[in-house]
Amino acid sequence: MIQEILIPLFSLIALEIILGVDNIIFISILANRLPENQRDKLRYWGIGLAIAFRLVLLAFISWILKLDQTLFTIINKDISGKGLILIAGGLFLIYKSTKEIYHKTEIANNDNPTVYKTVTFRQLLLEVLILDLVFSIDSIITAVGMVTELWIMYVAVIVAVIIMFIASKPIHNFINKHPSFKILALCFLMMIGVALLAEGLHFEIPKGYIYFSMAFAFLVDLIQMKTVKK
Repeated sequence: MIQEILIPLFSLIALEIILGVDNIIFISILANRLPENQRDKLRYWGIGLAIAFRLVLLAFISWILKLDQTLFTIINKDISGKGLILIAGGLFLIYKSTKEIYHKTEIANNDNPTVYKTVTFRQLLLEVLILDLVFSIDSIITAVGMVTELWIMYVAVIVAVIIMFIASKPIHNFINKHPSFKILALCFLMMIGVALLAEGLHFEIPKGYIYFSMAFAFLVDLIQMKTVKK
């Protein structure tokens, strides 16, 4: 009996943490465009909104499940409410990742680099809010497919977000300390954007393949960094 509860609970917590890492990376990269004294504030607000969205969406499970219903069909592809949200979120993530990579490589290496347009805390928080909503809906629908007990979903979400709060600062510092990992993180986000876009169009890309390739690329970059230091 206990085993039947613990296995899905720990599996869901692990999945929520993996999905949460995407949030943390995105927020950490955006936070670098703010003054030092506002960066932690953006991270905490972003993660706080993530848990708020997830808990609110869990309270409206029946509405969330209706998002899978077909709204219309384009070129023999059924498009649902969930699909529209994932497509929009995927395109937004691809756009933001591509733009950040361009700024950190091409423009930064120019003789006359273009200066970033000044952004406000509110503007960046709005971008974080959009991605939080997309990741939250994807997370909750995934959770519904894994477990049937609502309390397990609540526990998994709360535990995962607590871990996100604890891990957000070390991840933020690590990404900032190592520029190569920042580019790698942006490539990860671009890959997640492609996966969200594909999922919205019913081209399923197994998440295991995506996260394995990310872990492998991270390991290769880590080995390279250690080799260069030696």
